[in-house]
Amino acid sequence: MLHGFPLREPIGMALETIRAHKLRSFLMLLGIIISVSTLILVIALISGVDGYIATRVANLGSNVFLVARFPLITDVEEYVKAVRRNKVITWEDFQALHDELKLPRRVGAEVRTSGKVRVASQSVEDTSLRGVTANIGQIDIEEPIEGRYISDGDDHNRAMVTMIGNDLANKLFPYVDPIGRDVWIDGRPFTVVGIAKPLGTVFGQSQDNFAYIPIQTFLKIYGTHLDMAINIQARGAEWMEETQDEARVLLRARRHLAPNETDSFGILDSATLMNLWKNLTGVIFTAMIGVVSVFLVIGGVVIMNVMLATVTERTREIGIRKALGARRRDILLQFLFEASFMAAIGGALGVFVAYGIAVLVKSTTSVPMHVPIGAIFIAEILSTVVGLFFGVYPARKAALLQPIEALRQEM
Repeated sequence: MLHGFPLREPIGMALETIRAHKLRSFLMLLGIIISVSTLILVIALISGVDGYIATRVANLGSNVFLVARFPLITDVEEYVKAVRRNKVITWEDFQALHDELKLPRRVGAEVRTSGKVRVASQSVEDTSLRGVTANIGQIDIEEPIEGRYISDGDDHNRAMVTMIGNDLANKLFPYVDPIGRDVWIDGRPFTVVGIAKPLGTVFGQSQDNFAYIPIQTFLKIYGTHLDMAINIQARGAEWMEETQDEARVLLRARRHLAPNETDSFGILDSATLMNLWKNLTGVIFTAMIGVVSVFLVIGGVVIMNVMLATVTERTREIGIRKALGARRRDILLQFLFEASFMAAIGGALGVFVAYGIAVLVKSTTSVPMHVPIGAIFIAEILSTVVGLFFGVYPARKAALLQPIEALRQEM
């Protein structure tokens, strides 16, 4: 309760103002609605994409890091230097790490290219062809939903077998079970031994158009000139740094790098990928905060002007209240509360609009959207604070009115 009158009174006055002046109230709240909606949508997009990247793109597997030809490079000049300096990761590098590393739980390898997969007259272009060691099935996030993964026996015997992605299974075998049937990969027959669990899409790009084959079979067909990635799984999260250091030391020794020379290879983990992504989204979020701030200031200025008009309209009412004993503090708090309450209503409407748009976008497109509960509270508090800040001047003007002069105001 505010001193001198119940809390429901300023709330009732604010609601009455909205009912009596619908258009003016809508225009007053429009800036707040737009700014809060924009803020919530930006947070929803970044939060949704962060989660999506973490689970679908940057997820290399549990406690897994990659040894690859290049680290994460965002500078063109540095990339040119790395192209000249860094050698491809070879099968011999994998064998050395596999045999000599002591800390990892597993060390696997994969190599990729693209090709054409065909069954009779049906074909799929630009399929990701991946040669893998058998233990990649225990390291990576892909797993069979039917049949099995590539086995050690397949690899040792250079077997012509494959585990295919969900897209290939649906497009090439729409009416029959693919397990045990042949597909032609770049003109060579492979027997399907497994179908991978669907991964979905990343920004509308399907992740299920792939075929796994034994890495020894891959190297026999496509040669050893393609760049390889070594997948290393640490024993646990607490072992990641030590395991990476061991792999780095061993590979530097293999490449005869002096202590002051830069690594001629890259070590990538999920944290590195996520940090790069969050740095990018941080820049985007900072830019959007500037846009939101402009809308909030505009909304606040509109609230201040409307509240000034309200003070003028209610001058006689203010005089009566003061004549009946209301103090300056009471009048000040009344108008501050009204301005804050109006802004809070605008914030709530902005949250409602943004949430509706986020749900619509998520259900009709492949864009991931997630509205965190914390963002709703932040948006509501922010809008209320804007109303409070820009309501100070009108409230102070109302509080400083002299009772006699206010009572002379015509009704």
